[in-house]
Amino acid sequence: MNADPNNPADLATRDLRRVWHPCTQMKDHESLPPIPIRRGSGVWLEDFDGKRYLDAISSWWVNLFGHANPRIAAALADQAATLEHVIFAGFTHEPAVRLAERLTTIVPRGLTRCFFADNGSAAVEVALKMSFHYWRNRGDSRKTRFIALANGYHGETLGALAVGDVDLYKALYRPLLMDVITAPSPDCYRREPGESWEAHSLRKFELMERLLEQHAGEVAAVIVEPLVQCAGGMRMYHPVYLARLREACDRHRVHLIADEIAVGFGRTGTMFACEQAAVTPDFLCLSKGLTGGFLPLSVVMTNDEVYDAFYDEYTALRAFLHSHSYTANPLACRVALATLDIFAEENTIAVNRVKAAHLGRRARELEAHPHVAEVRQCGMIVAVELARIKATREAYPWQERRGRRVHRHALGRGVLLRPIGDVVYFMPPYVVDEAQMDLIVDTAAEGIELATCD
Repeated sequence: MNADPNNPADLATRDLRRVWHPCTQMKDHESLPPIPIRRGSGVWLEDFDGKRYLDAISSWWVNLFGHANPRIAAALADQAATLEHVIFAGFTHEPAVRLAERLTTIVPRGLTRCFFADNGSAAVEVALKMSFHYWRNRGDSRKTRFIALANGYHGETLGALAVGDVDLYKALYRPLLMDVITAPSPDCYRREPGESWEAHSLRKFELMERLLEQHAGEVAAVIVEPLVQCAGGMRMYHPVYLARLREACDRHRVHLIADEIAVGFGRTGTMFACEQAAVTPDFLCLSKGLTGGFLPLSVVMTNDEVYDAFYDEYTALRAFLHSHSYTANPLACRVALATLDIFAEENTIAVNRVKAAHLGRRARELEAHPHVAEVRQCGMIVAVELARIKATREAYPWQERRGRRVHRHALGRGVLLRPIGDVVYFMPPYVVDEAQMDLIVDTAAEGIELATCD
């Protein structure tokens, strides 16, 4: 008998016969099968039984203006009827040109060139290669290494993985990776009692300064996630670190790569996190929210000085020959333009400040819980860190998977939370309202109580 394609139980069974899911121990699905989703609308996902799930994590941080946003969907349909794709070597098209023009007007000043790719990891690879290649084109072949932050995350391809520092993803593949210099993270969760975020971040920057003094001659670039180390547990730091880093990179002739793949497009309270330090990186990596959650697209933005280092006769062998088949896909560029239109016309950043204040106020109620070590916030990102012993911030053994207990409880209550280890975080689409934010926090509070009661 053939499986019924409209039967959710059949769909889950068919999935497990053939599909290998990302970032998943597939054996876990023996006790918690994948949930077949039929449709999405706004902050909600709906399964085949009509049960709805509030997407409190924006489906891995990509969705900004709600599932099946009609305005973005209409732009996609219109573009699909006109031009779905064309090779981007030797050809161009209006959506890509318009998007590049728009981006250069909203990113930090001085970023004038756009190199398109198709996902966040690819953008990081482009930035790393471009920085290395720039120095080679300028006649400095010594600059072959990178400095990255402890606890950072930049993607899963080998270059991106090398400059990351989350062992869960990196440790096994270490023999395949280039050697990277790791600087201590400015993560303010680790600050001393009574120490301010600013003071802690400045103290940690002194260690970065020493590394730059020691290694500047061999370092092409420093790569950081501005303000929030997302996959590393939503750990946060003060903008002063970025300001000092920009100045030091200039002084030591080292590029600064800002990976804003997760934190760009309003997540931290400003359009781009770098704005809060009033700095312009040499390379800005963007993806995720760029298309409002509709299609994969990324871009690396850089300046004319970098661009000019590659501009020459072909026989000089200075060209940057990196490519992707779907570079600057017209469908993705068109939905990115629709996403930016919504930002411009609906005053999203200002509206989000009000929503962020409510979400943070509600989340801070969890600070009273005996196993909540910290509630921290940066714009529309809020994280709740669990601990076995609150006073010392001693973590639970990772094998106990306390966060997964929160996840399972939340699914039962119709909320999609996917904690990072034992860090429960909220990063909802910007169309979320106060009642929905209350549901997110209340559900998390119940889940935390259940997960830590033994």
